[in-house]
Amino acid sequence: MDDIEGKQVKEFSKTYFLTAGECNPQGEMPLQLVVARIIEISTLHANAWGVGYDNLIKRNEGWVLSRVTVEMKRYPTINESYTVTTWIEGRHFSQRNVAITDAGGEVVGEARTVWMAINFATREGVDISQLSYINGNVSSRRSGIEPQSRLRPVTQGRTATHTFRYVDCDFNRHVNTVRYLELLMNQFAMQKYDHSMLKRMEIAFLRETHYADTATVHIDDTDPDDCKMSIDVDGASHCKARFVFVPRAEKES
Repeated sequence: MDDIEGKQVKEFSKTYFLTAGECNPQGEMPLQLVVARIIEISTLHANAWGVGYDNLIKRNEGWVLSRVTVEMKRYPTINESYTVTTWIEGRHFSQRNVAITDAGGEVVGEARTVWMAINFATREGVDISQLSYINGNVSSRRSGIEPQSRLRPVTQGRTATHTFRYVDCDFNRHVNTVRYLELLMNQFAMQKYDHSMLKRMEIAFLRETHYADTATVHIDDTDPDDCKMSIDVDGASHCKARFVFVPRAEKES
């Protein structure tokens, strides 16, 4: 990696245009697309440093997303341009922050993510001190949202089941990050999203889920505005999540 040592790209941005085909039924950028853009911009930034897939895979290593927290003031709407910017906070290179701004430069949403570098053969974490040459890329910019809360096991509420199929899996042959989120979002009716905006989402990934695994989704919506959920397989939690809703009238005020 000598050819890329010292290369500094503290922030990385990309501008997008929200088409009608990308919108949800409310005419907004759906949360699953927000998360997909977060993963994409993170990948592009890592590639710009020379620590993306192409380089790490030479040692059979790669980045795995561990936690995502998203908080939106509002979602971009149909035919709107928006810019996604990412940067690293902290010396461990694992905490990556994201801001989403509108065409006028106003921040409309932010995200905190935590990534792990793992060895694909052992599925164990690797010492990322080997990436110390990118110290110069750590930004002094801080996130404007609170870190992820402690997500506890869900022991009450309603349940649903789902068997993961071919389209749920990515090139690593396990369930894609966005598919988990879509499964959780589908546990709420259309009317819920008509009347409420999903303001904050927290999700933590604990175990890999694979093709043909049948999962039980636990939904504790005792508080309909602060819902806790988990996706379990064979009694073990594979991910835990929290959805915080606000009335749409409150969003517009």
